[in-house]
Amino acid sequence: MAEPSEGPSPQAVPQPHEPGYGLYQPGYSPYDDQIPDPTQQMLAIQNAKAFLLKSSTTSGLNLYDHLANMLTKILDEQPTNVVDIIENISRDVKWTQFRKKMDTLRDEHEILPTFEAAEKRKALFLKANGEGEEEIEEEEIGETSLPNVMETAFYFEQAGIGLSKDESYHIFLALKKLTSVQPVPQTCRFWGKILGLEMNYIIAEVQYGEGAEEEETEEEEAIEEEGKGMTEFEDEEEEKEKDEPPKSTYKPPPTIPKEESGTGANKYVYFVCNEPGNPWVKLPPVTPAQIVCARKIKKFFTGRLDAPIVSFPPFPGNEANYLRAQIARISAGTQISPIGFYHFSEEEGDEEEEGGRDTYEENPDYQPIPVAEMVDSLSSWVHHVQSILMQGRCVWLNPFQKSEEEEVGEEEEEKADEPDDVQQEIGPPLLTPVSEDEGIQNIPAWTGQISTDLIPEYAVAVLQSNRWPGAYAFASGRKFDNIYFGWGHKYSPQNHNPTLPPPVQAEYLSGPDITETSDPTLEEELAFKAAQEAALSAAEEEEEEAAEDDEEDDEDDYDT
Repeated sequence: MAEPSEGPSPQAVPQPHEPGYGLYQPGYSPYDDQIPDPTQQMLAIQNAKAFLLKSSTTSGLNLYDHLANMLTKILDEQPTNVVDIIENISRDVKWTQFRKKMDTLRDEHEILPTFEAAEKRKALFLKANGEGEEEIEEEEIGETSLPNVMETAFYFEQAGIGLSKDESYHIFLALKKLTSVQPVPQTCRFWGKILGLEMNYIIAEVQYGEGAEEEETEEEEAIEEEGKGMTEFEDEEEEKEKDEPPKSTYKPPPTIPKEESGTGANKYVYFVCNEPGNPWVKLPPVTPAQIVCARKIKKFFTGRLDAPIVSFPPFPGNEANYLRAQIARISAGTQISPIGFYHFSEEEGDEEEEGGRDTYEENPDYQPIPVAEMVDSLSSWVHHVQSILMQGRCVWLNPFQKSEEEEVGEEEEEKADEPDDVQQEIGPPLLTPVSEDEGIQNIPAWTGQISTDLIPEYAVAVLQSNRWPGAYAFASGRKFDNIYFGWGHKYSPQNHNPTLPPPVQAEYLSGPDITETSDPTLEEELAFKAAQEAALSAAEEEEEEAAEDDEEDDEDDYDT
């Protein structure tokens, strides 16, 4: 009887179309039940690894490193359904091998925009103290100056106005950061968003208490006095070094001073930032000259506060000043409230100061107006921000008014230069109905609409400004608010026409007193010299004759 042969039967050897083909070694097979020889096992593993390490003649890669990189990528990312995307993973691993590591056109560490935005807004979700374990008292919650931005965004959303919920919440957190700084503002609200070519401006409107306003005005006055002192000192040095040139008799028009902090166009302080999470930047106070010039130009914002404003007439400032002037103009024309919500305090009585009353308070007895009436009648809305006069101020100021410290002599000298036709500007008083606003040609100043006709009992009244596209106001019960989303430009039915430069000054009228004479000819010069010599000789003869006459008179007197 023949002995059984060693090794597997022909049926147990893997065929070329079966898995395990090529791994069979004498004395070892995955199909054998016997324990393999360790030496043969190590030899099989080394042969298999050597095969996997064989580099490709086309790409120069080997299968061993490729499989290792694939497994590493899979274990790091741990995607779902790996077996279904194994081909894509293999292709991605190969693609990374062929990229040049020193290629300057490729970003080595590409950061996604979402990751950058998350890093910027990460600070918004951290508390000020960083602990968050202290309990907040109910009194502190009631006294906060931060409004509910999400509630306001909800009402504007009923009319299809506003930002996304995520951005509104980020702005809410940014305002919270702003109110946490010192000094604590009295009121703070989200004014709106002005669009720019490169970046946008998110604007916060803040009103400080009396103490904070005094500190700010003192700092601004100190800076202005330092600047004036430096200019006067420099002027004195220049006068000493140089001879005094002829002084011009031209006197420039008087500079109209800006309104004090907390009054007029500078009643509120505005902070801006490009994105929620960026630091807030305080805008400077606005001057009448900036408002007057802003009415004559139209410029797109870039999103950079230090950007210059190139225009004619030249704007006195940079983009931060132009932004502040536009905010003042938009606020004066579009900040409205339901009639009766505010009223003048009883302490003032019927007395009115120059320019009208500038203070009001909330009416505790206010009764909400029906939504349908607020949409149909513009008389149901009033302006609660002072209008800006043509002078650039909310309260008119006589530019030729003399201060008490000036001397009487100087006053008498300047009276001759003071024009006689200076008339006081009077604008519409506070709480003037919106129905009195002037439209643009055949377009009304405001357009009212209801948020929904399907459920009118829960609808919201919305007003849209046609003079300042992007300005909206809503009212629902005792709640109302104003907001602005736009480019910061006033509507114009015609194309913007820049102001033309002034006409060129005419030449000084020529006359015999100032006309330059032509050069004389040689004959005229000889004749002129001969005439001069004849005149000199005649004068000498007259002197000699006069001297002889005097001597004869003296002799006659001596004889007598």
